[in-house]
Amino acid sequence: MTEAIQYSDREPERTATKLPDPSGYRLLVALPEVEETTGGGIYIPEERRDAETVASITGFVLKSGPDAYSDEKRFPNGPWCKEGDWIVMRAYSGTRLNIHGKEFRIINDDSVEAVVEDPRGVSRA
Repeated sequence: MTEAIQYSDREPERTATKLPDPSGYRLLVALPEVEETTGGGIYIPEERRDAETVASITGFVLKSGPDAYSDEKRFPNGPWCKEGDWIVMRAYSGTRLNIHGKEFRIINDDSVEAVVEDPRGVSRA
């Protein structure tokens, strides 16, 4: 007989203890923090910072799924990126995750557009 797990109001809130492992041909990408002020010191409202995060085109590759870049017909020259690379990806791509107040994305391996050495200064046109 299977027991149902029940949570009472007295139990502490549960939070994720580690990042998820992407499955298949997907990549786990961390998004850079959006600055709270402009270069000139003007405060950027939280709504605008959230919109910038959602539309972000840069990210840091944290993990690769077991099948990422394994299809030699689609990737005849090998992987487009590796764990530890800063990438440019399609805006609004992937599945958005919020873990401990930080935003992450799980994207397909073919959503990577470029690898960049330094993402600062890279923005949508």
